[in-house]
Amino acid sequence: MTGFPGFIAERLVARLALPDRQFYLLVQPQFIERSMKAVERIAFKTNISLDNFALVEGDVTEPSLGLEVEDLATIRAETTDIFHLAAVYDLAVDQKLARAVNLEGTKNVNEFARSIQGLNRYNYVSTCYVAGRRTGEILETELQHDVGFRNYYEETKYLAEIEVETLKEEIPVTIFRPSVVVGDSSTGETAKYDGIYYLIHYLRKAPWLLRFVNVGNADVRLNLVPVDFVVDGIAALSVDEQAVGKTIALADPHPLTTSELFDAIAEKLSGKRSLVTPPPLLVRKTLSMSISPPISGLPLYAVPYFFIAQTYDTSIADQLLARHGIACPNFREYVGKLLDFVAKHPTL
Repeated sequence: MTGFPGFIAERLVARLALPDRQFYLLVQPQFIERSMKAVERIAFKTNISLDNFALVEGDVTEPSLGLEVEDLATIRAETTDIFHLAAVYDLAVDQKLARAVNLEGTKNVNEFARSIQGLNRYNYVSTCYVAGRRTGEILETELQHDVGFRNYYEETKYLAEIEVETLKEEIPVTIFRPSVVVGDSSTGETAKYDGIYYLIHYLRKAPWLLRFVNVGNADVRLNLVPVDFVVDGIAALSVDEQAVGKTIALADPHPLTTSELFDAIAEKLSGKRSLVTPPPLLVRKTLSMSISPPISGLPLYAVPYFFIAQTYDTSIADQLLARHGIACPNFREYVGKLLDFVAKHPTL
């Protein structure tokens, strides 16, 4: 697994852990200490020996993943399944870093995957935002387009998914496209405040006052998924033969509009919904002004994501996940948990 000890990766390891299952966790040197603590938490939580978790120093941006020759030979001989989560999840990332990690890093993992004899599955975590500036409904079976991207994160994840897509003819591959991942639907726990959390922090400043003017609109839907749904989906479908060769959108089949999201949060915080909804164009222009971020808390690079006129088809995901009893909960069902966590942890 790459991407450890990231928030999703740590939870996925805990979800997949079994007494007879060995993990090789590729970790950059600067994250070894943090990874050791994460492994200790997982071992304690799952009651599984620490010996089942091997931390291997490496880097996806380097040839052979930066592994020592002996380590590489051992891991190649023993690996049965690959989970590639490592990526720069930053909308403001510069082109050089984005290409190095998201694109070249994925090419290196692809080469490693090709070298594994009898590989059970190569699970690659992409994003719904490979759709870039496309509008309308985005099918799970669609990928290539020429309409452009909002940033280098989208562009390099798109180029990386194209690279993985070509492997479907060679090895068993499953591509997962999560939408915007938020905290746990049961505990609210998260590791980063971005996306919908900008709106949460904004409304928390003065709920009774700020709830009056709804900065969302009824035309755009922001697709949110709790991290536990994403982890459960990847864990279940990574061993489901029906998922081989599929691209799966781990997205909410019934996402709320941005105005509905605003009201869901406002109502939990103040007990009341908004009264006025300005024209979307006016809101977007206001949020795009240089004086806006200090007031709203919303960075300029994140503004477009609250005005994306695209939705994600989940037909393949719904059919496969239903066989495992997994379904994405509605935002209204767990928004209270997210708010409780933010109240207890105002900063991360």
